[in-house]
Amino acid sequence: MLKFYFNGSPNPTKVALFLEEAGLAYEPIPVDTRTGAQFNQEFLKVNPNGKVPAIDDDGAKVFDSNAILLYLAEKTGKFLPPAAQRGELLSWLMFVATGVGPFFGQAVHFKHFAPEKIDYAHNRYQFEARRHLGVLDERLAGRQYMVGDTYTIVDMDVWGWVRMTNFILGDEAFAQFPNVKRLHDEISARPAAAKAVALKDTFKFKAEMDDEARAAMFKHLATKVA
Repeated sequence: MLKFYFNGSPNPTKVALFLEEAGLAYEPIPVDTRTGAQFNQEFLKVNPNGKVPAIDDDGAKVFDSNAILLYLAEKTGKFLPPAAQRGELLSWLMFVATGVGPFFGQAVHFKHFAPEKIDYAHNRYQFEARRHLGVLDERLAGRQYMVGDTYTIVDMDVWGWVRMTNFILGDEAFAQFPNVKRLHDEISARPAAAKAVALKDTFKFKAEMDDEARAAMFKHLATKVA
């Protein structure tokens, strides 16, 4: 059975959405990143980079959420657009992987978790988070889904991150991106999305962002760069 290593953050949640949508049997294996479980040697054999999500599909180890989405979609033949739109599919998957995810992640860090408040960093990543949402919103103007006429892994990919919009940009920020919000709301109403979001609640994860959690998640704080 496919083993799914996860926590409740955006990237694992969108993979959980695919697994639920596709009706795939899987064993959920929680990885509590606030206790440093991502650096256990057994997990590092699955993802040497020590991040979730990752899967072990009967010996085929795949990590990085977008790689997992593409791997599972191609394996099952589900949630892919017509072959003629493969270029668009790859382009938007990489847009999320190299743009939305990193900039949203840094925006969260510098707004909520950085030990020092650095205006330049905060303003840069807030700006880039908004800019990327604007690109998505423009793409969705006049179309229901990101690629083609059907629901695909790109929509799941986008949903995983845009759920965090208000947490990143502040209350009511989502209202500024009506097309993105429409897609988010449509996907969130799907039964598979509710199951994906609720998966984390079946396990106990550390909730406190205390010294132990900061030491596990932000190792650069204890590392001096020469």
